Formats: sequence, structure tokens, C-alpha cells
Amino acid sequence: MTVGITSNSLAIVILLKAYQRFRKKSKASFLLFASGLVFTDLFGHLINGTIAIFVYASNREWSKFDHANVLCSIFGMCMVFFGLCPLLLGSVMAVERCIGVTEPIFHSTKMTSRHAKMILAFVWLFAILVALLPIATLRSYHIQASKTWCFLKTEQIEDWMDQFHLLIFSCLGLLSLAISFVCNAMTGITLIRSKLKSQQHRKGRSHHLEMIIQLLAIMCVSCICWTPFLVSFPTHKVTMANIGLKNYGSQDPHETILFSLRMATWNQILDPWVYILLRKTVLRKLFRIVRRCCGIEIIDLHGWEFSSIKNSLKVATVSESPACSRTNTFSISPKTDTEQKCELIERK
Repeated sequence: MTVGITSNSLAIVILLKAYQRFRKKSKASFLLFASGLVFTDLFGHLINGTIAIFVYASNREWSKFDHANVLCSIFGMCMVFFGLCPLLLGSVMAVERCIGVTEPIFHSTKMTSRHAKMILAFVWLFAILVALLPIATLRSYHIQASKTWCFLKTEQIEDWMDQFHLLIFSCLGLLSLAISFVCNAMTGITLIRSKLKSQQHRKGRSHHLEMIIQLLAIMCVSCICWTPFLVSFPTHKVTMANIGLKNYGSQDPHETILFSLRMATWNQILDPWVYILLRKTVLRKLFRIVRRCCGIEIIDLHGWEFSSIKNSLKVATVSESPACSRTNTFSISPKTDTEQKCELIERK
């Protein structure tokens, strides 16, 4: 919990500074979604971690401090909400980058900061509705077998509605991962094709490349952390989807589910480090360190004299002027004062 709060707080500072720099550019919407993801992870650690610490401090005796099952319901809703939000926001970010690369004109006109904030609010509202769905259908969240957390009913399932809730959670998570994979693949192919066709607009492509690297890292982290909980576990194959489809609740798989849940919580810890480490400035420094370690010489730009750069820029500016362009032509007429001045500057 402490590591998650620290890393997410550091990522928030970095993203907010980046948003102030790019708030009027195409990168602003991506930074808004990324900030929303990190804020969600931060509050997920704070709320879920605080409740879990309280449960452990009370020796997991739910009957003493939660007679009406209120705390368990709040804990369960928070687990669903803060579990779905990172996956949904990851897919939204992948779709936004795919549109920005494949349809830049549409993205620049339609994907404004106002629209990005509306989409972010819609994702949060949708996750809240999914978390409230068991309560709305007169079902309740249940204390799991380990008595350390609450979630949807996973043991002794006899009603199809309980299976439906588990399938909704699993299908939404898997759909988010699938959308992220498809959109990132389309974006990567488009960038590779544009690089092969032309070498122009390198600066714009560098921003795209930085964001794509971050998205790929987020997708990999989400797949590794959430696959045991959503899809399958290598040894027992007991997950939310399997429980919902085949009713594995009678096999008492609470140890496997608890282990896969702990893997899923690492997603909220690793997400902010994607934005902390996978930035252009950090990647450049790491690249230079690797090149130095490999013994490859790097040109030190700081060793250049500023005066020589300044004189070079001055020569280039003057030489491109119409008055100086006449010095390159052969002429019998005597040189004017302006031409002599230009020639003197070029010699210097």
C-alpha cells in the first residue's frame, strides 16, 4: 500500500507537469486519461488498503464489527470499481492513440480536453454502475473464504444471477484487454508504415512513439497481473470466468483466488512506474548510459561553444536574405556595400 501510494503520487506530479506543457496539443487528451488512471490507482490503494488493514487489525472477525454487512458491501463495490477502472481506462487510452495516429484530423477537431474529461467521467460512472449491479439486483457482496476481503459470491453458487455478475466482471476485463491489444497493434503498424514512407515530422512521431511504448507497457502489465484472476490459473484453472461458467465454487479454491487477487493488485503498483520510467528524457539517459557502458563514443553537445553556434545561425540567416543571394552569381559590376558585408560574414 505504501509503495503504491508513493509511486502513484510521483506519477501524478510528472503527468500534471506534462499536461501543463501539452495542454493545447494532441497529447493533452492522452495525459488526461493517464492522470485519471493514476488518480484511480491512488485512491484504490488508499480505500481498499485502509479497509484491509482494519480487517486484519480486527483479527478478521467480521461478526463483531460488521453486523449489517455494510462494510463488506462497501469493500466489495470498491474491489469491483477499482479493479475494472484500470482495465477500462487502458482500453480507452489505446483507442484514443489509435484515432490520433490513424485519423489525426478527426482527432484534432473532435478529441478536445472537454471531450476527454467527459469520456473519463463516463468510464468512472460505468464502473460505479457495474459495482452497484449486485445491490440493484437484490444480491449482496460476500466475505471470501480467507475472511480478508469481500467480493462477488464465488462459493456454493446456486443462482444464475450470481454467475451472471461474475461473467460481467470477467467479460468486461477481457474485452478491455482485447481492445487494447487490437488498437495498439493498429497504431504500431500505422507508425511503422509512415516511417518507411517518409522521414518527415520526426518530432510528432517521437511523441506518438513515447505514448505507444507506454501503452504497450500498460497492456503487458495488465495482461500479466489480471490474466490469473480473469482467465485461467496455470495449476487449478479456477478464476472468475471459470467459476461463473462451470460453478467451481464447491472446490474451495480460495487460496488460488487470493493469490491471483494479489497479482492483480500489482497492476496498480506498476502502472505509475510506466509513466515514471518510460519517458523520453529517462529513455535518452538510459540509452546514453548503455552506449557509454558498451564503449561507444557519444558527441558531447555541451562541449560546443555557444558563440560558434550563434555565429553559425547569424550566417545562415544573413546568407538566406535576398541581398546576400546575389553574391553567388557571376557579375562584372562592382560589389555593393551590402554584398561586401555578406561576403565578410561568410568568411568569418
